[in-house]
Amino acid sequence: MPRPSATSAPARAPRVRVPRAQREEQILFAAEQVFAERGFHATSMDEVAERVGVTKPLIYEYFGSKEGLLSACITRARTQLREATELSWASVGPDAPLSEVFEAGVRAFFEFIDAHATAFVLIQQEGAVASQANPLIEGIREEQSAATVATFRAAPGLGAVPDELLEGCAEVVIGACERVAVWRAGRPGVGVEDATQIVVSTVWGGLASLLAPR
Repeated sequence: MPRPSATSAPARAPRVRVPRAQREEQILFAAEQVFAERGFHATSMDEVAERVGVTKPLIYEYFGSKEGLLSACITRARTQLREATELSWASVGPDAPLSEVFEAGVRAFFEFIDAHATAFVLIQQEGAVASQANPLIEGIREEQSAATVATFRAAPGLGAVPDELLEGCAEVVIGACERVAVWRAGRPGVGVEDATQIVVSTVWGGLASLLAPR
């Protein structure tokens, strides 16, 4: 039986083709880490590609540009945040008073931030891709606002409140949560319950006034 030549190259393992959806998720996961660590401008597409183990042209093929990659990462983060909030609302129960639903949603927001710190760092970088003009990011922001309005609308006593007023209230709630999250980032002594009570005690009064007889 002939022996293999000493100079023959070792056999290469066959390449395993990864489905596109799975590969995109791998890229987004790695990119989220790099964007959070470096910031948008200092992030290198080469570093993202190296962490995933793919070529840089593949990332451009999937996402078009660095701005497109950041936009996809932010959209993913906001989607996860919205789903976590909606899950908290569902867990309270359909007959719970709005005050309990409201508090559960606020608490879920801060719990998500603590568990997904890099995702929140990405959300803070929306300005780097001009979110107001970005349909992906703006679309998921509108979904989050619409879900909040739908939760308010389901509460007894809010049926006659105009949509525009409820939409404005939703924006106030979302904005308050995000700003308090930024504020507490440098204050490790402010826990989830502390942040929740800050938002609830500050914002709930205005929302509760809509439940009063008109």
